[in-house]
Amino acid sequence: MKLKMICDGLDFPEGPIAMADGSIILVEIRRQTLSRVHPDGKIDVIANLSGGPNGAAVGPDGMIYVCNNGGFIWTQSDGITRPIGTPDDYVSGCIQRVDPNTGEFETVYDSCDGQPLRGPNDIVFDAHGAFYFTDLGKSNTDYVHHGAFYYATTDGSMIKRVHAPMITPNGIGLSPDGRSVHVAETRTGRVWSFDLISPGEITSLPFDMPGNLLTTLPDYQLLDSLAVQKNGDICVATLMRGGISIVPSNGGKVNFHKISRDPYITNICFGGPDMQDAWITASGTGCLYHTRWPNPGLSLNFNG
Repeated sequence: MKLKMICDGLDFPEGPIAMADGSIILVEIRRQTLSRVHPDGKIDVIANLSGGPNGAAVGPDGMIYVCNNGGFIWTQSDGITRPIGTPDDYVSGCIQRVDPNTGEFETVYDSCDGQPLRGPNDIVFDAHGAFYFTDLGKSNTDYVHHGAFYYATTDGSMIKRVHAPMITPNGIGLSPDGRSVHVAETRTGRVWSFDLISPGEITSLPFDMPGNLLTTLPDYQLLDSLAVQKNGDICVATLMRGGISIVPSNGGKVNFHKISRDPYITNICFGGPDMQDAWITASGTGCLYHTRWPNPGLSLNFNG
């Protein structure tokens, strides 16, 4: 697989969105910004969001909806930047709406049923114009919060917890037919799938299995964000291995594409006329890569 570095110098990039003009909108978590990377590698800051902007997606109104995890403590070693805990000034996580033209932003949600959002992480819109998002939780040396995934409308009028508890839910995506939602758990190395019976409502689950288990990766492989291919297979950024795992939606054999020596390969997104252009974030080294992917990605609802 031939890789082209579009730019370096990003400060822990995640949440890439392939835009129609050829640019990539993404977050820089450590820099606390929503930024735009132009095809020539030039980086422009769209908005300074504070906290820890994480996953991002285009909504039906053309605004960028950002999962803000509330912030991290950071460390650097051997040329790699990585998050290691929760800062003293952390308050909560939230969902933010950002105007990509002006940089103006507002908080849409910071709680659900009176419970603060801990660490919103990744987001995907359905065809109805509402969105699913994961909440990874927060952690320090003494505790790790249970996580969950949610469903919410863009106008701030409805947010519901779809499924909890989960162990560090991270990447989230929808099947091509919109009838299943897939969630990757970071610390367990598992990818789960949940059947939807209506928007924001999953089928009842047996007590002994919290979802349809598609895979559990062996060894020390941690999962980050995901994107779905047109054929339904799930591309999951795989931490510590520096690449992308392709998980069949039927639970078959997992394939792996090595991307970089950077152990923090965190996201992949698709775009281009045939949806086979892939952009991949190497967060630890602050790089954005482009490659031609073997299979087309799934076109996202409302992508600009």
